[in-house]
Amino acid sequence: MANVVVVGAQWGDEGKGKIVDWLSERADVVARFQGGHNAGHTLVIGGVTYKLNALPSGVVRGGKLSVIGNGVVLDPWHLLKEIEAIRAQGVEISPETLMVAENTPLILPFHGELDRAREAQTAVAKIGTTGRGIGPCYEDKVGRRVIRVADLADDATLELRVDRALVHHNALRAGLGLSEIDRDALLADLRAIAPELLRYAAPVWKVMTEARRAGKRILFEGAQGALLDIDFGTYPFVTSSNTIAGQAATGTGLGPGAIDFVLGIVKAYTTRVGEGPFPTELGDSDGERLGERGREFGTVTGRKRRCGWFDAVLVRQTCATSGVSGIALTKLDVLDGFETLRLCVGYDLDGQRLDYLPTAADQQARCVPIYEDLPGWSDSTEGARSWADLPANAIKYVRRVEELIQCPVALLSTSPERDDTILVTDPFAD
Repeated sequence: MANVVVVGAQWGDEGKGKIVDWLSERADVVARFQGGHNAGHTLVIGGVTYKLNALPSGVVRGGKLSVIGNGVVLDPWHLLKEIEAIRAQGVEISPETLMVAENTPLILPFHGELDRAREAQTAVAKIGTTGRGIGPCYEDKVGRRVIRVADLADDATLELRVDRALVHHNALRAGLGLSEIDRDALLADLRAIAPELLRYAAPVWKVMTEARRAGKRILFEGAQGALLDIDFGTYPFVTSSNTIAGQAATGTGLGPGAIDFVLGIVKAYTTRVGEGPFPTELGDSDGERLGERGREFGTVTGRKRRCGWFDAVLVRQTCATSGVSGIALTKLDVLDGFETLRLCVGYDLDGQRLDYLPTAADQQARCVPIYEDLPGWSDSTEGARSWADLPANAIKYVRRVEELIQCPVALLSTSPERDDTILVTDPFAD
């Protein structure tokens, strides 16, 4: 059976939650493979809205196994609160339907404190983090001082891990004017939460391997977007993990051979939350209109998203770095009613035309978009479920996007509702 990786191909907020939920109907396992609870996935099902941060989108469907892989960094207190919130909406979550990798790093309270303290410094440029401790936790993982889920099962190990982390963090905190971490209180909090969290702990790599051998369909769910990748994103205005498709393998313990199809989620225009370069950003009435029609506010932060025209250069680039097989184009309905639509087809950098975004931050900031104009459409595309339901100019727009990004459209989403989706290519086809 085919296994599918879903990744955002822009700066996140592309509508991955809905697409993953739509695809999960035919999947047996849905696995998160990177990021933390800075991700915000909104699902609208039968008029009910579910907002997920740490949980895989598959939890809202019965009969699926949802997995949090080792590539994720996990705030255990947030996870348990989120589980209770989703249960209150009538969704069943148990150790039989949700598993957390035993080697998943834990975000602790001091990670968030460090994140926010750094962001508050005025001497350096702000990154625009959510302040939830994701970056500092990944730093500890690489520094070999993080506390992992399995460590909660043995008190002696837990104390050793905490002591190692505190040597590092108390020194950092002193430099930032923060008080020392209360070791005993932290240990007490971890011991209190351990029994509940350990109920979900499992050797996820083994579970996933057995599922694949049994012919189960696996859906790998990414968070954020490829342009926020720690290596290939608009550094340093990025997240602290690899967000491209290759991370699906290392973030769950399966080899790259387990990936059969990579679906890149792409919004029909472009948005970004936080700081960093954004070549096609609009500061005019068109930008305001996109934001209002698209309800462009961050699921996690509530921050207003920056809006701009579709950037085919960036999406072509992310399709390459993630090995995208096909894209899911979302929010096409937001473009309804525009007389003219613009597509970025290249950049002007100091008089030189580029067909990619350069790596150097100063060059990124100087890139001026080169546009191609297309006629818009007046008829509504909202709720369309077949090509026949789309205006001719909307179809022309989609086809031109395919040409420019050198990747076919596999799915087309025309509203937040699960069933308002046009299937062109089945990612799960064998």
